[in-house]
Amino acid sequence: MVRRLLRDFRWGILPIPGRTLAVVFFLSLFILPLITDSKYALVLITMAALYTIFAVSWDLLSGYTGQLNFGHALFFGAGAYGAALLYQYLGWPPAATIPLGALIATGIGVVTCLPALRLRPPYLSLLTLAFPIIVEQIVRSLPKDIAGGNYGIRGIPPLANSPIDSYYICLVVMTISVLIMWKLTDAGSKNIRTGLIFHAIREDEIAARASGIDTIRYKVLAFAIGGFFAGLAGALCAHFRTLASPAYFSIFTSFNAIIWAVFGGIASIYGSVVGVYTLYVLMDYLRLTPLYEYRTLITTVIIILILLFMPEGIAVWIRDKIERECPRCKVSNAAWRHECRACGAPLR
Repeated sequence: MVRRLLRDFRWGILPIPGRTLAVVFFLSLFILPLITDSKYALVLITMAALYTIFAVSWDLLSGYTGQLNFGHALFFGAGAYGAALLYQYLGWPPAATIPLGALIATGIGVVTCLPALRLRPPYLSLLTLAFPIIVEQIVRSLPKDIAGGNYGIRGIPPLANSPIDSYYICLVVMTISVLIMWKLTDAGSKNIRTGLIFHAIREDEIAARASGIDTIRYKVLAFAIGGFFAGLAGALCAHFRTLASPAYFSIFTSFNAIIWAVFGGIASIYGSVVGVYTLYVLMDYLRLTPLYEYRTLITTVIIILILLFMPEGIAVWIRDKIERECPRCKVSNAAWRHECRACGAPLR
């Protein structure tokens, strides 16, 4: 087993610069607490890890299947409130409330997509946009002793007793979640075919249906998976911040996921990771500088410039600069190679 992993690492990761950078990036996150004892840095990277799960789940649903969801915060808030209410009324620990909160969000994701299955993208977007707005107003209007009202549910137990423990819990969950969603959307996978089917639905749903694919089934599956991981992020966030707030359902929460995914590169799992760890970290860090009042303007200008000069996203642009696909066997190679590492075909 170990020998096989080492072989896959040597031939499947090291020759591809993008994957090598990804491994280095995740390793640097795991050793960060050994480099700095800054509580602010740990909290910042922990929140970035949770938002990464959220953004990648939106990319899986909207980027890969084309089901443009403008209300993804519905699942995030459902996971947070599901975990908070389970603790408030049943007294269950985070180990039980977090996965159950994610399952609640999964159920809501399935129920949400049922009336939208036969809608075209523009109408689907409007429908999904309405759901979290309605739920947010309902949560705010409920009596304070039921769901906390405008102040939300406070006093939720934290994930762990120390920031470092919470940091590693969120980081491990984020890494596993990203790997699972990457595998589910990998069109080249030999064992899991969901990625190829999601791509087919996005490119031409009618043709996919004509070829025998049950598109309704796979769209429901996409909503369920996206809802599960967004709810997982929301439940973790509620316990990490010890608060479930109506703001989790906010339209701005949904739009943040879209901005992060588009900035990094839509329909590329790693693009959402780059988007969150660039924009969210930059936005929060600017609060500590004299440029605090201009942080929104600075971030907006950066996003506009990236979309103008790198319309496919900054992560995809970087990948295209350091990698080259073989025209014969479609294997990824380092851009500075002259021959394909697999079949020996010329790359230039």
